[in-house]
Amino acid sequence: MAYQLKENFKMFTLNSNRTLAEEMAKLLGCELGKCTVNKFSDGEIQIGIDESVRGRDVFVVQSTAYPVNDNILELLIMIDALKRASAGKINVVMPYYGYGRQDRKARSREPITARLVANLLEAAGATRILTLDLHTPQLQGFFDIPVEHLVGVPIITQYFEQKGLEDIVIVAPHHGSIGRARKMANLLHAPIALIDKRGPDNNAPEFLSVIGNVEEKNAIIIDDLIDTGITIALAAKALAENGAKSIYAGCTHPVFTADSIQRIESSPIKELVVTNTIEVPDVKLTEKIKIISVAPLLVEAIDRIHNEKAVSPLFE
Repeated sequence: MAYQLKENFKMFTLNSNRTLAEEMAKLLGCELGKCTVNKFSDGEIQIGIDESVRGRDVFVVQSTAYPVNDNILELLIMIDALKRASAGKINVVMPYYGYGRQDRKARSREPITARLVANLLEAAGATRILTLDLHTPQLQGFFDIPVEHLVGVPIITQYFEQKGLEDIVIVAPHHGSIGRARKMANLLHAPIALIDKRGPDNNAPEFLSVIGNVEEKNAIIIDDLIDTGITIALAAKALAENGAKSIYAGCTHPVFTADSIQRIESSPIKELVVTNTIEVPDVKLTEKIKIISVAPLLVEAIDRIHNEKAVSPLFE
């Protein structure tokens, strides 16, 4: 598909996910803007924009995954540089929104860091946010600027649809993922099930139960992200113990910290489907993990924003 970009269009990327940004630029038929990211000897970040952006409609691609703090600061400094260089609009494309899990006060004296990051992005000068699968959709309310919140479930669903599985059940690995599971279940015309965890620690519950029928079913676990892999591995184990015929899993954001890959490899999961919102190092890739690209979805959204067309068809 040929996209119509105006003369004032510019797209830049920083260090977090250059591969995704290059794929997006290729689909759009444009070159990535020229900028440099350096560090002083003490780790202080220095950014230089090597071409004019005055009056331009600028898009900056940056996921805020590991190293989260460096990537967020890179983004904030880039936004400030663009603002001071008189960019017309500064559209921030964050395929993965770091700190999104700290979205409420679960205990006394806790910060709401997801709101703090939103405030920082606005204070730096961002005029719009384009992101994918926030930990909770309510995070959009932390911003006073437009937020385009895309969802990854249809992309992952399409992949499983093409596998031609029968007797499917969609599984939410925790209560927070019920909405996501219901959306996939509606698309596949399948029932849903829920893993109910009880205990003092969500990552190491004392009791696991499966709500719903999974016996002799092809179970698909769906979540927004996988971090340590504990939740998804426990869910898969519970499904196997309750008679599931085969177990698949999907998530949008492959955070993959600590021993997550080993846990996934040793779990009953047959295949794990993730997207490239976060760049997965080669050392973490295994035969179980399948990566699908969100570049076409993000590019379609960028084209609609740039040409002032409705973005809502992409997430309805």
